[in-house]
Amino acid sequence: MPFTILYPDARPQQLDIETKAVGDDVTLIHARKDSFEEIERGVWETCDAIVVSRMPIDAGVIAHLKRCRIIVRNGVGFDVLDLKGLGEAGIPACNIPDYGTTEVADSAISMMLSFARGTAALDAALRADLAGNWTHERNVTARRLRGATFGVVGLGRIGTAAALRARGFGMNIVFYDPLLPGGTELGLGFTRARTLHELLGQADVIDIHTPLNAQTRKMINAEAVAAIKPGAYLINTARGPICDTAALLEGLRSGRLLAVGLDVLPKEPGQADDPLVAAWKENAPWIRGRVLINPHAAFYSPDAYVDQRTKGVQTAYFYLRDGTLVNCVNGEFLTHRR
Repeated sequence: MPFTILYPDARPQQLDIETKAVGDDVTLIHARKDSFEEIERGVWETCDAIVVSRMPIDAGVIAHLKRCRIIVRNGVGFDVLDLKGLGEAGIPACNIPDYGTTEVADSAISMMLSFARGTAALDAALRADLAGNWTHERNVTARRLRGATFGVVGLGRIGTAAALRARGFGMNIVFYDPLLPGGTELGLGFTRARTLHELLGQADVIDIHTPLNAQTRKMINAEAVAAIKPGAYLINTARGPICDTAALLEGLRSGRLLAVGLDVLPKEPGQADDPLVAAWKENAPWIRGRVLINPHAAFYSPDAYVDQRTKGVQTAYFYLRDGTLVNCVNGEFLTHRR
């Protein structure tokens, strides 16, 4: 029996990687639209599976999924999916949690290293004035990493990968993750913080790797920033809304935060009216060299891109073909399967 897999909002010009990853019994529909309304209702109603990037799959969409048996979010985060609504409709929701694990961990560590050694700031200073800025003093965020404390918020695949890299620099590792079973710290040789604020108060580098949900949205707010050890770095390569950027800006102004590295922002693309983005763009002397912003690119390498696309389509295909379900994120709501 042939299957139809809908890609409502995939950006690639062609689904060539996906086509090679599945059998001849699959038809891939490449809509390349930005909203539900732009795609004919009949397409939604007759597809067997959906692989989505950023388009919300909410109650309005679910009502039109007459044949759909699985939804795959083609990435790690799944905040665009109505998990409860899909579960009640008998549709498993899955993600791709492991395609860019090493890339995201490497990106977090690279931001830490850039601050610690000043590579980006010193390069920018020399571009502005080669002779006048030929001095180490333009590195305003320098610190020795050996013996410093690396604090991981969310010790999943990526958080663990980042922590192991940090340990290679001689750093002490502390983590906060209320979802992990007791004894996890013993197996890894890390220190476990009982609360988020306990971690914030002792970490020299705070590295965030949590999913975005009701509990983590604006988890790093003004109260959290006030609990941070003075002079810490904060790095977020997870999801933008986890951090209140206004609170981060005040932390930078007060010196509570020495540096902030963000691969993600609350609104993407970044908005000029975001107070932190505005200050970063203005690049006044007080903030110069203390903030790094990247365009949600920590996941990317050519290899990771192929993995992401291959795993996305195969997660849907293998479930349709033989019922193999992996990385289901709405199991608690899945009352039945179609």
